[in-house]
Amino acid sequence: MAQGEERGGPRGGRDDGGTAAHEADEDGLGEHGPGPRRGNPALTSRAAILAVVVCAIALSLAYPVREYIAQRKEIADLRRQEAVARRQVDELAQRKQQLGDKSYIEREATRRLHYCRPDVKCYIVLDGSGDGGQQSRKGGPAAPPPWYETLWRSVEAADRPR
Repeated sequence: MAQGEERGGPRGGRDDGGTAAHEADEDGLGEHGPGPRRGNPALTSRAAILAVVVCAIALSLAYPVREYIAQRKEIADLRRQEAVARRQVDELAQRKQQLGDKSYIEREATRRLHYCRPDVKCYIVLDGSGDGGQQSRKGGPAAPPPWYETLWRSVEAADRPR
């Protein structure tokens, strides 16, 4: 005989056809006593515990994930700042190289400061109005004098006896 047949059925239990259990259920008496048989409730204790565990895991992971995202944003900002700083360093290195060139310095001195080499004749062209370099705007007030002129006038005024 086969192993399943020795025990008296395919499930290994008694083979009474299951009529006793069905009859008790139809009468309203379950295996554990009187009362209607409960169906599968929507929320069992196992499901409730599982939901609590899932919520606890979600809550315990929320703060680290938020911190991770904030740190990734900070890293991206720092990388942008680093790129800007590198560009500035490159520009300054280029400027340093320019300032190391003697011909560039001479050109800038001539252009900005009106310096002339001793062997070169330099000319400054004035507009010919004869007002000493101060021009008034048409229809508006006169432009204020430069700061050094105001300073010199105040020194002269302080030097005069009263």
